[in-house]
Amino acid sequence: MAAEIKVGPPNITISQGRTFMLTDPNGEIAPESDAGIFASDTRYISGYRLFVNQRPWKLLTSSQIAFYAACIRLTNPLLTTDEFGGEIAENTLGLTIDRTVGEGVHEDLYITNYSGKEVRLFLELALEADFADIFEVRQHRYVQRDNITTMWHPHKREWRTAYDHEDFHRAVSYEVVAEDTPVGIVNGRIRFDIRLGTMQQWHTCAEIVLEQGQHIKRSVYGHRSLAILHSSEELTLSHNEASQSDFDERQRRWRGRCTSVQTPNDHVYRMCSQAVDDMGALRIYDLDVSDMAWVPAGGVPWYVTLFGRDSLIVSLQNMSVAPEFARGALTRLAEYQAKERDDWRDAQPGKILHEVRVGELAHFHRIPFTPYYGTADATTLYPIVLAEAYRWTGGPELLASHMETAEACLQWIDRYGDLDGDGFQEYKTFSSQGYENMHWKDSGDSVVYGDGAQVKQPKATCELQGYVYDAKRAMAQLYHDTGNEARAQELEAQAETLERRFNTAFWMDDEGCFAYGLDPHKRQINSVASDAGHCLWSGIADEEKARRTMQRLLQPDMWSGWGVRTISDKNPAYNPYSYHLGSVWPHDNGIIAAGMKRYGHFEEANTVIRGIFDAARAFDMYRLPELFAGLRRLGKRTDFPVLYPGGANIPQAWASGSIFHMMQTILGLRADAGHGRLYVAPTLPRWLPDITLQHLTVGPCTLDLHFWQEGTRARWEVLNMTTVPDTPPERVIQVEVDPACADWLPA
Repeated sequence: MAAEIKVGPPNITISQGRTFMLTDPNGEIAPESDAGIFASDTRYISGYRLFVNQRPWKLLTSSQIAFYAACIRLTNPLLTTDEFGGEIAENTLGLTIDRTVGEGVHEDLYITNYSGKEVRLFLELALEADFADIFEVRQHRYVQRDNITTMWHPHKREWRTAYDHEDFHRAVSYEVVAEDTPVGIVNGRIRFDIRLGTMQQWHTCAEIVLEQGQHIKRSVYGHRSLAILHSSEELTLSHNEASQSDFDERQRRWRGRCTSVQTPNDHVYRMCSQAVDDMGALRIYDLDVSDMAWVPAGGVPWYVTLFGRDSLIVSLQNMSVAPEFARGALTRLAEYQAKERDDWRDAQPGKILHEVRVGELAHFHRIPFTPYYGTADATTLYPIVLAEAYRWTGGPELLASHMETAEACLQWIDRYGDLDGDGFQEYKTFSSQGYENMHWKDSGDSVVYGDGAQVKQPKATCELQGYVYDAKRAMAQLYHDTGNEARAQELEAQAETLERRFNTAFWMDDEGCFAYGLDPHKRQINSVASDAGHCLWSGIADEEKARRTMQRLLQPDMWSGWGVRTISDKNPAYNPYSYHLGSVWPHDNGIIAAGMKRYGHFEEANTVIRGIFDAARAFDMYRLPELFAGLRRLGKRTDFPVLYPGGANIPQAWASGSIFHMMQTILGLRADAGHGRLYVAPTLPRWLPDITLQHLTVGPCTLDLHFWQEGTRARWEVLNMTTVPDTPPERVIQVEVDPACADWLPA
């Protein structure tokens, strides 16, 4: 039997809220690397190295224990000492680092003596702090900062480094909690003078405290945090340990209220369970609207902030897991909706933000991320998410709160999204630091012609047109529901016109696929790209073009075996290791699979889903990365997907959310809570013949649903349903086969 291969990143990342720590497997932070302790877009610690008698420790094993905790085990090299025998043999000392992130960072250091004799050793810790802005770290453009001061306070047993630039203040302290070991500064390193008898263990606690202006970020965890994490026994907690309960209780409540997936397929069960944990791990606590209305970070390590596009797509992906998830995104993004034109930030009235930052560069307006509005799709996705959230919740208060924001999005689409008045969406930056590309493939080189040449602005990518079509149809239905028939009919007419013109202007008959987009001269960008699959998801494609596009995306130049590539490997610009020119993105494939199923091509949809699920099975902890290399799957038992070399975000919100999106596609779940309906269209693949959903929330009802395969037909039954008291009979959810799928569902 072939050994099972697990693929994981060459680092350890632990996070909670806006604080995260990225280290190498040794638990260390190498200077001049992009690792460190980060909070609110600032890197506080840029160097962390441990030595024993001036020699580096040797790694035994290390692991992330929970999203906020890690454990590292090290041992010693051969050491020379002038006491107790002259030498300490290698592999006779054990160093364990237990580390937790919660606002600040807490760590416990344990050294155990297995040498068989009494020893004296010096544990040294070299710390560095550069206070680099996260944009500097990502771009590897480091600036030597003035006004950094470092002090050792012997009575407090505290190393503290501070940085002040006008009204921008950041500081970090390493506070040694244990008091029974001599500790001081020697050659710039914190040094512990340790004596250990045979089989004796030494221990110290340390707190890494972060200062952001006047706000002090201390760890909510304390000594024995990892023991508490893993123990099922009742423990008496200290005050510091007890303070962890708020963070952990929120995670427990999140997991307890989510829809859970039960299936005999253990791999699918594990990846669904991991995805639920990761969505909770990405929660940005200070953006909470309520306990069940919040938004996640885009991803760790580089996107720990509010993102427009990411938050909205993740909301769509999570509808069948936690439909209230969208409430946080809709609320927080509405608060930042642009009210006036600001070319520096690429803002126009009605536009939804791309990204907001709070680091030093943003503080002094050296970058336009305060927030930056340079995305062409977040504004269009906003009304789509509002409509879908209403379908799942049926709550009129949702529309009352957000219809005005959504209507302003529609006004932006027509006035600013269409730059030249031709009826199509184009994007172009007006900022000196604006993005070259503003659709979901927002790297600077992502849009190319079929010959590999770069396309200049303005650009009209195909999926943006589909999003507008979907947004106008979705908003038309909401206006029907709220009695504004005139506006509903106007939007329906606009969508029909766009659909007709799109299927003519963007179609490449020779390729059997929609063009990547239109260039500044309205010529087709004649590349085959995964964006064409989004046109199936939005429903803008006519039936025949949808069928041919589906077939084209599964040709060998686009289909890697692990997923659909972002661009054809026949394109001269193709590179499987690139960010957007040949890689595979799980969320992209989830959208493509949903689009295929929408047009009745469920077997092909299941093929795409199987590829991504197989990749998830190969990744460490069943955790999908943001993207991975677009290398061809070889079909061998020893084959495995390859990580993106640029350092993908893991966990990443829409990668984790893609698991839920694909499960929803397999089951064909479509809610209409306002009319008391949940529609299903299950098309279970052979490898997933039995699924039970528990705690699925639709409107005022919570359901347990069982799906199973019986011959060629998928069956289903309602196992249990609870309803909010005093729910009107017409709001009680009835589960029915989706009539929109009746023509192609297996008999």
